[in-house]
Amino acid sequence: MRAIDLSTLTWRKSSYSNSDGGACVEVSDSLPSVVPVRDSKDTTRTPLLFTAPAWAAFVDEIKVG
Repeated sequence: MRAIDLSTLTWRKSSYSNSDGGACVEVSDSLPSVVPVRDSKDTTRTPLLFTAPAWAAFVDEIKVG
């Protein structure tokens, strides 16, 4: 498997995040096939990588409740 360069990604927090930034995740939409997800409290840790379809399914299930 080829390494993915995550150093130049643009990250965003959920619109549901609180203003102090605690207990939040950040995602990047910069890669077409994977969605990196990281802890906003410790951005130096290696992000988790999800396939785009897996992340889309997760988000859809969250929206449904």
